Amino acid sequence: MSVRGCVAVVGVEYSKLAAQLKARVALAACVVGPFAFAAAMKAQSSVPEDTLFGRSVKESGFAVPLVVLGFAALWVFPVLASLVGGDVFSAEDRYGTWKTVLTRSRSRSEVFAGKVVTALGFSLLLVSVLALSSVAAGVLLIGSQPLISLSGVLLAPPHALTRVVLAWTTVVLPTCGLTAVAVLLSIATRSSVAGVGLPLIASLLMQLYAFVDGPEVIRQALITSAFGAWHGLLAEPPYYGPLVRGSMVSGVYLAICVLIAYRSLRQRDFAG
Repeated sequence: MSVRGCVAVVGVEYSKLAAQLKARVALAACVVGPFAFAAAMKAQSSVPEDTLFGRSVKESGFAVPLVVLGFAALWVFPVLASLVGGDVFSAEDRYGTWKTVLTRSRSRSEVFAGKVVTALGFSLLLVSVLALSSVAAGVLLIGSQPLISLSGVLLAPPHALTRVVLAWTTVVLPTCGLTAVAVLLSIATRSSVAGVGLPLIASLLMQLYAFVDGPEVIRQALITSAFGAWHGLLAEPPYYGPLVRGSMVSGVYLAICVLIAYRSLRQRDFAG
């Protein structure tokens, strides 16, 4: 496997993504969604009081990206992680192009690495666009007023912005972990429907388990628990225990799923 070969595969995969409607729609939604939310909050009198920082969305624009982050952790990130990860390998099965792909002077290892990098890169691109759009929507439509932390401490705008950026950074690793799960299912099932749908169902079940009175060790072992680790960064003083545990769990999901996916692709017989 060579770096040049992997880069070539990544270039081809991103060319294919650029031509897909779903990729353009996802990017557009990540840009427009936060502005639509901020505009709605500014126009109406009620606020989402049942969510963290929901009471502050009219008082500080820095609360907007945190409310968006809380909602995205439940529903959006699993979709963004599965959108390409669950289809990047199974699409070759759907169109019957595996033999063509593997005979274009690229090894299975290069094809695998290139496709995985594409899936991870696109997931992180969507998360980054959503984060930037959320911050821009909050500051431009609501304002850059100080933000009240979860401990009731008033954070100055520069400090609040730093906390918001760090909070969004914490979801990078769990998003990569979910993308790896989708990649594994894409290879194992050879179905785009299963590759995209099963990670969403698994994420929903993990979210539901959080409301069940079960063993705490199981709850901490679920990758979805890492999406809420940012709460500790908005307390005074900040606490990092959930973030460290969540990052470790996400890293384990990422490593194991990528390893199993690689072995599955290497052992698969494409001669038939």
